[in-house]
Formats: sequence, C-alpha cells, structure tokens
Amino acid sequence: MKDYDETTAFLGHWGHFQQAVFFLLCASTIPNGLGVLSIVFVADIPSHHCTVPEVNLTQAWHNATIPIQVVNGKQERSKCSRYRLDVVRNLSAQGYIPGKDVNLTDLEQESCLDGWSYSTAIYQSTIVSEFDLVCNEQWKQPFTSTLYFIGVLVGSFFSGQLSDRFGRKPVFFATMAVQTIFSFVQVFSPSWTVFSIFLFFSGLGQIANYIAAFVLGTEILTGNVRVLYSSLGVCLCFAIGYMMLPLFAYFLRDWRSLLMAVALPGLLYIPLWWLIPESPRWLLSQGKVEEAEAILRNAAKKNKVEAPQVIFEEYHVSWLKFKAERHHSVLDLIRTSNVRATTLILCLVWFTLSTGYFGLSLNTSQLSADPYISCFLSAAVEVPAYLSSWLALQYFSRRLSASCTVFLGGVSLYFIQLVPETLPALSVALEMVGKFGFTCGTAMMFAYTAELYPTVLRNTATGTCTTFSRVGSCTAPFLIQLSTYFKFLPYIILGTLAIASSSATLFLPESYGRPLPETIEQMHKRERMKCPCFTQKETPKAVVLYESQL
Repeated sequence: MKDYDETTAFLGHWGHFQQAVFFLLCASTIPNGLGVLSIVFVADIPSHHCTVPEVNLTQAWHNATIPIQVVNGKQERSKCSRYRLDVVRNLSAQGYIPGKDVNLTDLEQESCLDGWSYSTAIYQSTIVSEFDLVCNEQWKQPFTSTLYFIGVLVGSFFSGQLSDRFGRKPVFFATMAVQTIFSFVQVFSPSWTVFSIFLFFSGLGQIANYIAAFVLGTEILTGNVRVLYSSLGVCLCFAIGYMMLPLFAYFLRDWRSLLMAVALPGLLYIPLWWLIPESPRWLLSQGKVEEAEAILRNAAKKNKVEAPQVIFEEYHVSWLKFKAERHHSVLDLIRTSNVRATTLILCLVWFTLSTGYFGLSLNTSQLSADPYISCFLSAAVEVPAYLSSWLALQYFSRRLSASCTVFLGGVSLYFIQLVPETLPALSVALEMVGKFGFTCGTAMMFAYTAELYPTVLRNTATGTCTTFSRVGSCTAPFLIQLSTYFKFLPYIILGTLAIASSSATLFLPESYGRPLPETIEQMHKRERMKCPCFTQKETPKAVVLYESQL
C-alpha cells in the first residue's frame, strides 16, 4: 500500500501550488514574531522615583528629598521611598543645608504618597508608568507576562485538539482572528486588570496560530520542501517579525501606539482564507476522500500536471474510513509505552527550550542601556540559528542534532558566571550563544515532533508539547527575577535543565529520511535507543495493531 507521499508524487515538490502555500503560510507568522515579545517594551520598567510636589522647597532640598541607595555596588536614587515631606519642608524653611547642616541618614523616610515620576528618556509610557506597577505593585509586572503566556498555554493545548477534530484551516484562521482582535482592543484598556484580561485572550491566539500554520504546511508540502518550510521558512519569517519589533518600538514609544501597530498587520491576512486549502492528509484521516481528491486535482491544475483518474485506491480508502470512525484525543499520547516515552521526553525538552528562549528574550532590556539595540541583537541571532537548524535537519540525524543544540545552549549559560565583571561584552556574547542554542533547538523540535507522530495525532501532539513549553514560558518572567537573590541563579537553573534535556533527547526515535507516519502502528515501528526509565516489556505486535485501531 502506497503512503501519502508516494500517492501524491505526481504533483511534484515545487509547483505553483506548493509555492503559494509555502510563501503565504510563512508570511502569516510575521505578526507572531512582531507581537509575541512586544511585552518586552509594553511592560518595561522606566527609571522612576517618588514624586516631590512643589511645597516651597529650596532646590537643594528638592534634590535631596529622594534617598540615595547602593544597589549592586552602584549608587542610585530610591525608587520607593522619600524623606518625610513635612520634616524636609521645615528644615528647608529654617535655612538648613542638606548634607552640611543635616545628616540625611538620620531623617525618617516615607512611601511615595504622591505617586511616582517616571523617566521619559527611553519610553513615553509603558503599562508600568500608566498603571503604577512599581514598589508594592511591582509583582504585577512579571505577572503580566505570565498571564499572557498562560493564555498562550491554554490556546496551544486546545487548538491542537480542535485542529485534529475540526481541521487545520478553520483553527488557523480562528486563532489568527483572536490574536488580531484582542491585540487591538488592549489599546483601550482603562486599567491593569482590563489590560491583563485582554492580554490573556490575545495569548490564546498568538502561538496557536503559529502551530496551526506550521502543521498545515508540514502536511501539505513534501520532501525537502517540507523540511525547508518547517525548519527555515516559518521560523525565518517569525525572526523577521521579531527584528521589526524594536524598530516599531523605537519610533512608537507609547505602549498604546505600539500595540496598535502590532495588531493592524493581522487584517492583511483575511484574503488568505480563499488561497490556502485544508490539509489533504487530515481530510483523509477523517475519511473525507472526495474533498482531499478535489484539493489535489486543483493543485495538479495549478502545477499543470495530470492527476490520475483514481488518486487513492479503494482498499486504502476503506481503511482510512475505518480509522476515522474514532476521534483521537490527548490520552492517545500516553496510551502505550512507546508513545508515552516519546511524549514525556518531548514535553521535558519543549519545557526547557521555551523557558530558556523566553527567559533570555525577556531579559534583553537588562543587557545594555539601550533596550532597542539589545532586542534587535536577540532577534538577529535567531537568523543564523534557523539557518543552522535547516542545515542540520537537511543533512544530519534529528536526534543527535537536537541534543547537541540544547547542550550548547546550556553550557554557554554555565560559563557566564565565570566571566569577570570587567568583560560585560563577553557575558552578553555567551548569553547570545545560549539564545542561539535554544532557538536552533526549538526550530528543530517543531519539525522533529511533527515527524514523530502520525497524522491522526500530529496536531494534538504538537499542541500538547507546546502546552508544556508554555508552562516554561509562564515561569520565565519570574525565573529572571531570581537574579535579585543571586545574580547567576537563572543561568544555573537554565543550564541544568538544558543538559538534562539534551541527554533525554538521545532516547527519542530517529525520523531522518523517513516518511511521515499516518497511523499509530507506523509510529510504533520507529527505532529508539533503550532507556531504562521508560523501557517496558515489548508489547506484542497484535496488541499494538489493536490499540492503534481503537
């Protein structure tokens, strides 16, 4: 019995049909790169201190009202306290000179009763300065990012199952609409609470749209074109959108204007509904053979080739209809020992990669004095990372390539704590190497995961793995806050996770040079390295076949 790739070989790999699907789906990921990390600028913390109202103070006392503190060996103005204003007013009225007639350290301090003054040297406004997310409310700043990634987590989990149930195309466009609409309505948020609710729903569609586009293209395209699409095409367009973000933020320094600019490009993709088809693989898995054949015949017409009179053989069609009688769910990912081992390892690796990727990406505003340059460097390093992932997927083992890139990301972060303070550029370079490793690994794991699972579970599996990755992204904002306790603690945690994940990746099945599995039985036939933690008594072949048809 021919597999899907052999059956559709008459289309060729790079006709007008494949070219249109390739470029349109790649272009759809540009808004993802533009929007997913906009929170770096929208929720950044400007320099700030307590407001000192005009109360007949001399200039000397006006400047001295904010205490000086030592933070990380440097002197800076206190962000959350000031000297008691009534005391300062009396001392100023009596003609005392601060620091000469009065020892400032002896004065009593109070909180910022009149609010805060925020620097506008970098930003005109962020949600931090708009809603005063500082001092006692500072926990809301990283929690804002976490709420966003929780939305991404929920969207990734449910969109995968919805896509396997109702089709790739409807979920792709539905999540794109959710992403665009809620990114737009955030602009009108009157409070932090309302903003956070809208941000959560924006996250529902953000990466879910990316995953749906990824799976749709992976199933429509074949051969080396599929590898090019999954490892370089969508990823490179995501990086292009990411590199555009600091440019937008530089010219639009108000958070509302930036979000407006991020949301509007989504409207350009409405016409894609009439240009992008449903996945024929998914239609076949649901027994909708006539619809699948109609798409392939239209593709043959666009490619100017002749389609066979009967594309899918009758016995193959009957078997596919039988398979379509049962809808698969996320429970199928842990039903048998082989599939369960693959799923558990992938979830660990995805969690690590996402924690590292978003932890380092959200930390860009702290790398140098100019967050725009730091963000651009963080985005630009993704371009060689995606090129490297494409070359690795094209010519080398999936298993070994993924393990090596994750290992590279982890080791480089370990070395940061060995760099002397006199060489800050070297620390930045090592952090960029870590970002390179995590980005390269993420690109490969998207392709690797899609190749390991059969059509009936592919989007559910990808959605589940990205759900675990979003758990990592949810923890990333708070992980980077651990540097307040020990500067290198976030790097040590990320490095340890990366090395453990690199080792676990070696026990995954190999998929290099093999066709996409269509059934769970075909997935069971993939060879893997033996792992004592997961290896069980081999399931009899008859039982495997029975379980795959349940």
